Amino acid sequence: MTTTTAKKLTFEEFLEQYPDGLGIYELVNGKIVQVEPTRAHKNVARYLVKSFDREIERLGLDYIVDKDIVVKTVTAFLKEQGRNPDVSVVSASKWNSNVMAYGALTEPIQLAVEVVSTNWEDDYVDKLDEYQRLGIPEYWIVDYLAIASRSYLGNPKVPTIFVYQLVESQYQVQKFTSDQHIVSPTFPELELTVEMVVGASQMRKL
Repeated sequence: MTTTTAKKLTFEEFLEQYPDGLGIYELVNGKIVQVEPTRAHKNVARYLVKSFDREIERLGLDYIVDKDIVVKTVTAFLKEQGRNPDVSVVSASKWNSNVMAYGALTEPIQLAVEVVSTNWEDDYVDKLDEYQRLGIPEYWIVDYLAIASRSYLGNPKVPTIFVYQLVESQYQVQKFTSDQHIVSPTFPELELTVEMVVGASQMRKL
């Protein structure tokens, strides 16, 4: 990540100063921070977008899926953050109720997906807490490289997808590995395994 400004910004100021068309950015602790995912990371996110989109069309669900939606969150210390999930699923009715607005939301989206990078604690700790506070009903952590600590992944560490479901304002988690089918409250008929998602990265063993 590359920090582009030293001034502490509000969420509204972040949107006004967002370097549109120049990459993906988040507001983190009052600073605009550029997110620079690898191609493998983007492959995984793209695969999930397509998978969710097919399910939405197949079942005629009232959702849209996108990779470029900024969501306003708040930390435990009431700091405004601007998060850009790798994949976002949003109510189509709410989204289309104001199509002239920009792609930033202050209300909870239906499903947020974070594909884990080297700064994995952001996804497992900070974003988990912020998404729970916002009230996002479903949150996926896709650790396709198995780079989090063993306290999360176990021993030996293997690629894992965690699906968090909001129950009475608290996240409850299910953990999926290998050829297990991922259980999604938003997409209950989804035919997707961890191996399929990991394979989409196009990583090759040396």
